[in-house]
Amino acid sequence: MRTTTRRTVLGAALAAAGSGLIAACSSGSSDPMKGMDHSSMNRAEPGGPAGFVAPNGPEVAAAEARRKPGPERKVALTATETTLDLGGRTVRSWAYGDRLPGQEVRATVGDTLALTLANHLPQPTSLHWHGLALRNDMDGVPGLTQNAVRAGASFDYRFALSRPGTYWFHPHSGVQQDRGLYAPLIVEDPKEPLRYDKEWVVVLDDWVDGVDGSTPDAVLAELATGMGDMGDAGAMGGTGGTGGMDHSGHSMPGTAPGAGSTPTGATGPSRMLMGAASPLLGGDAGDVAHPFHLVNGRLATAPETFTAKPGDRIRIRLINAGGDTAYRVALGGHELTVTHTDGFPVEPATTQALLLGMGERYDVLVTAKDGAFPLTALAEGKNAAALAVLRTGGGAAPDASTRPAELDGRLLTAGQLKADPGVRLPDRAPDRTVALELTGGMAKADWAFNGRKYDPAQRHPVAAGERVRLEFRNSTAMWHPVHLHGHSFALGAGGPRKDTAIVLPGTTLAVDFDADNPGLWMVHCHNVYHAETGMMTVLGYRA
Repeated sequence: MRTTTRRTVLGAALAAAGSGLIAACSSGSSDPMKGMDHSSMNRAEPGGPAGFVAPNGPEVAAAEARRKPGPERKVALTATETTLDLGGRTVRSWAYGDRLPGQEVRATVGDTLALTLANHLPQPTSLHWHGLALRNDMDGVPGLTQNAVRAGASFDYRFALSRPGTYWFHPHSGVQQDRGLYAPLIVEDPKEPLRYDKEWVVVLDDWVDGVDGSTPDAVLAELATGMGDMGDAGAMGGTGGTGGMDHSGHSMPGTAPGAGSTPTGATGPSRMLMGAASPLLGGDAGDVAHPFHLVNGRLATAPETFTAKPGDRIRIRLINAGGDTAYRVALGGHELTVTHTDGFPVEPATTQALLLGMGERYDVLVTAKDGAFPLTALAEGKNAAALAVLRTGGGAAPDASTRPAELDGRLLTAGQLKADPGVRLPDRAPDRTVALELTGGMAKADWAFNGRKYDPAQRHPVAAGERVRLEFRNSTAMWHPVHLHGHSFALGAGGPRKDTAIVLPGTTLAVDFDADNPGLWMVHCHNVYHAETGMMTVLGYRA
């Protein structure tokens, strides 16, 4: 248990910093404050203005108590270097255990997740719980809500699971997410209204780590040098084309600048992508030429096969865990009925294809037909695809080149959905508008909000109880999937509740949320390379 002295010392340090930085060196106790490095708590880290709620302040504790934490769901997780088999191709990477994706964590709404992360990596790491409204000191952002978990150390994440849904977790440390460090988190509803016979969790990913010497750190180093005039040309959308068609993207020849000085000492070919274009994404489709695209850690040449019976009703939970790729998803021969996005139910809507930006999730229902069918995730604008197979009967399995006609059929986007009435954000005028202009480009790799690269000491103030409008104005030539930590927002009047949404170039997206979860919360582009070169900022609750 925390003693009065420990709480007093910690509270004083956090108040001085206005940051609430929590040391992530745990001895394995279920108390997230046990085993802390108190020397760091005697300094004002990471600095910044006073007057904001600290991530472990009393307001945060009170909000957690209102969630009524229930029985513990205990999980042990180890981040480690390992060899992964992608289906006939092995790579050295970092992962949770020896699995890709990491072992799914499944719990029930009302549970308290008690997960111990052991860091066996050569670098510090962390865990961010993407999409969850959780206590701020468990959000996993080093330098803002906790210190990174040092190599060889461990940390206990402990928080109440207050909403059911499809979520996932990954580091918020550098570009580690673009390795194998991700896994699904499924929070089940004991009063689940949907009826289905089978369930399939489908995690989409673009892959570069360990391929011909490449690492995400080398990719970041290459992109950070910028593209100069070529960046401006590439950002204009390359070859163009008509809706529903993918376009050729190609990497620039040569060796990634700075690749040899990456933390792993890796070298490799250039992974800078030029000429990838998608009308669906408003032009430029991405920056990185990932050599592989995966469904549940498998190459399209060796896909996972999901078996069912004809007539079975199947719930598919789709998660885009990619670093730089939007996926257009379709199941050959079937329609998809969308039931949820980003964990929240919507009024059911039927479509043939879905577009998922990085970090987005969709739950769909399908009624299985008789045969073998491709679940294809087209890497939008990149002339590549990932594949899984649904088999309910005989027939040849679809191969890696299969492109079901549904990919070019009716496509549904988040803006077309309506929230289920039970989770619809009540109509209310915003008390505060936070204007966030998306700025920068590939030419100088100067991605930012409002022309200012990420600074954890800069906070956009909000107050508890406010209805807050975030106004994202994209003045760049590229699309961005923007993600808000610790909250869900609503798209338009009666629109779906989400935490991640695509903002197309030259457009403005206004979303509303209720400020009901105190702390310091990141807002960022979920393109991991854009985020790490500056497109991140912080919303801070006033104390």
